[in-house]
Amino acid sequence: MRKRQAPLILEDIDITDYAAEGKAIARHEGKVIFVSGAVPGDRARLQVTKNKKDWAEARVLEITKPSADRVQPFCRHFGTCGGCKWQMLPYPKQLQYKQQEAEQNLLRIGKVEIPEFLPIIGADADTRYRNKLEFTFSNKRYLRPEELNTGVEVAPENALGYHAPRIFDKVIDIKECFLMDDVNNQVRNRIREIAEEHGFSFYDIRQHTGWLRNIIIRYCSTGELMVNICLNNEDEANRKILLDALLASVPSISTLLYTINPKWNDSIYDLEPQVYYGPGYVMEKLGDCSFIISPKSFFQTNSGQAKKLYDVVRDFAQLSGSEIVYDLYCGTGSISIYVASGAKKLIGVELVEDAIVDARKNAALNQVSHAEFFAGDVIKVCTDAFFDKHGRPDLVITDPPRAGMHEKLVNKLLDMAAPRIVYVSCNTATQARDISLLSEKYQVEKIQPVDMFPHTHHIESVALLSLRSSN
Repeated sequence: MRKRQAPLILEDIDITDYAAEGKAIARHEGKVIFVSGAVPGDRARLQVTKNKKDWAEARVLEITKPSADRVQPFCRHFGTCGGCKWQMLPYPKQLQYKQQEAEQNLLRIGKVEIPEFLPIIGADADTRYRNKLEFTFSNKRYLRPEELNTGVEVAPENALGYHAPRIFDKVIDIKECFLMDDVNNQVRNRIREIAEEHGFSFYDIRQHTGWLRNIIIRYCSTGELMVNICLNNEDEANRKILLDALLASVPSISTLLYTINPKWNDSIYDLEPQVYYGPGYVMEKLGDCSFIISPKSFFQTNSGQAKKLYDVVRDFAQLSGSEIVYDLYCGTGSISIYVASGAKKLIGVELVEDAIVDARKNAALNQVSHAEFFAGDVIKVCTDAFFDKHGRPDLVITDPPRAGMHEKLVNKLLDMAAPRIVYVSCNTATQARDISLLSEKYQVEKIQPVDMFPHTHHIESVALLSLRSSN
């Protein structure tokens, strides 16, 4: 049996810069070390977790000298919960490092000229900004290191909150979360109380046992509140007890649903949420536009910043009223509808059929009669016959998931050769990769980063591309 090596500990290491994805940079004996849990200006005691020839990864064991930029985190769960990892950084510094990362990714990976790189648009509110949160039930509460090191055995406990980072079967019991209005705490904590009062069992992810699985909360700027409780199996009597007690305790709930999920995974996209109270959806507003959000719909989770993001898209689109616009990965049609007043015709394409149903409802709700929405794979939908029927695009708006666009879609865009593309991305690295591929025919006009998620390393970015004149 191979003898396990003792962890490599580095003493009093200076953290010199920010790298990417929330990690900072240190150097030791000529090697670059990517450090989690530190900020530039810190001096720290580190434990190396991965050691390669030219680089290493490490985590902070102790901050021996804090950076002058450090601030006191505002959440009691900071350091245990995997979210909001930048609470120890003042918000202006977060924006500075996000701008730096966006520029480095797009220039280093994209390898294209960017005539105008605009300064990142920050958020007006850096707490209580999300309109959607998901919480997990577990019969195994995550125990903090100080609880484990007491020498006293702790009996297994229930928890309702977020999964512990990198530990799939344990959940942090969240008492207070600052990501959404305090209503999220009212809903979550009340459900926990009801469950404990009645002895309802919490889910065991390893054994696939237990009744209560997940809660999905959507709270809109309109004040409408949707709660969807996911259960492992139907138990009508106890379900009524749970749902009736929750409605009595939180009267601000406008739609209450439950979803029976007997699967081993938590995804609900192939399941049918059942309406227990209310219309089964909530309404959100962005500017003058209204949107229906059903329990399985994708919608930007920061409504305030979504408006700023869509304002950028509308500005970059430069629509005059005569253009045919294709919106790829259109979701519930939110971008299409937001820019609709400037377009002659809108074509939205989205793989998820439920989202297309909502997109059509949203178009009717906003009296957008010149938009059509189609469910299916963009590569298969956008054929020559489709173009003959609907017209070729003057502008393409694309808003893919974090993985970016499939290479076949990039090739499809090159084939479509629309005069302009507005590329909305939640991952500047994959956006840069796709822009590099599109540079065969397109040049970048400008880039606008937008911060949708304060206290995290995530960055949204909008790129305007134009077809090269030689093509």
